[in-house]
Amino acid sequence: MSENTPLKVFIGYDSREDIAYQVARHSLLRHASASVGVFPIRQPAVRELGLYTRPVDATATTEFSLTRFLTPYLAAQDSGWVLFTDCDFLFTTDIRGVLEGLDPTKAVYVVQHEYVPAHDIKMDGKAQTRYPRKNWSSFILFNTGHPDVQALTPAVVNSATPAFLHRFEWIKDQSQIGALELDWNFLEGEYARPLRTPRVIHYTNGGPWFAEWQSVDFADLWLAEEAAYLASAKAQAA
Repeated sequence: MSENTPLKVFIGYDSREDIAYQVARHSLLRHASASVGVFPIRQPAVRELGLYTRPVDATATTEFSLTRFLTPYLAAQDSGWVLFTDCDFLFTTDIRGVLEGLDPTKAVYVVQHEYVPAHDIKMDGKAQTRYPRKNWSSFILFNTGHPDVQALTPAVVNSATPAFLHRFEWIKDQSQIGALELDWNFLEGEYARPLRTPRVIHYTNGGPWFAEWQSVDFADLWLAEEAAYLASAKAQAA
């Protein structure tokens, strides 16, 4: 992907965490060196379009638990990379840096976490679930030209089991899952705080937009970004 080619980024949207989405989007765009388009994946919208027909899952941690896998279809491009991220992220560097040195034969790139969650309860009282390849799907760089990605149609997303989707079983050759460096999806609270600020901070257990999560690592960075976003929104509304 050349520097002049726009990068499409899809962020999972949860109506209960609008501010998390807004701050993630603000931080991503503020650091971008070149053209980046950011699009929310809102479950009501993809339902209205007929792209998502699964029954509502009241037990799902987020509204975008499975709609994230519609990202390649929504991108509507037959080549190049597109990115999906959860909304509980903070970007501290140019997201386009993630495109450097990628192998164009890979189907996806993710941070290949291997950890046991440190908390039984996360976010607003939601139970923590444990499963293989947990949090791999919270930051996915899709190669839209790869046949396995092109085969990830709405029909598959609507019929496959959650495990099949989240464990990337739809990729026929598992060696086609590329590995990104840890700090492209740094799990706050699951890893020791590093000396260097991660490029992408993931408040996977809960972030400073919740009253009980005000003292997490890098809370000051998120709160500063929130203040910048609110000031920008106020100026635009004036």
